Amino acid sequence: MTVVTLMWEARAASGRGGELLEWARAQRLGAAPLRRETFRAPGERVLVLTWWETDGPDDELPELPEPDNGLIGRPVHRWRFQSLDFSEADFTGG
Repeated sequence: MTVVTLMWEARAASGRGGELLEWARAQRLGAAPLRRETFRAPGERVLVLTWWETDGPDDELPELPEPDNGLIGRPVHRWRFQSLDFSEADFTGG
């Protein structure tokens, strides 16, 4: 089993941080990840992390789309990470 984390980060257009946060929370993916977390940061940035169980680190996975250009201040940044120390406790709280 491989666990891959997708990181999606965007900076809102000036004064639109709350709208970008709500937009990101409303996005549905084609499948349910193991876990999904949404964060906000200074500078009207929004970060969404999703964890996926895959056969390999390069498998195609559902990702959040690019918001409308008027909602963001720059293109979305995306990164993919492979978990090296995965345990079930990380996802069950145990």
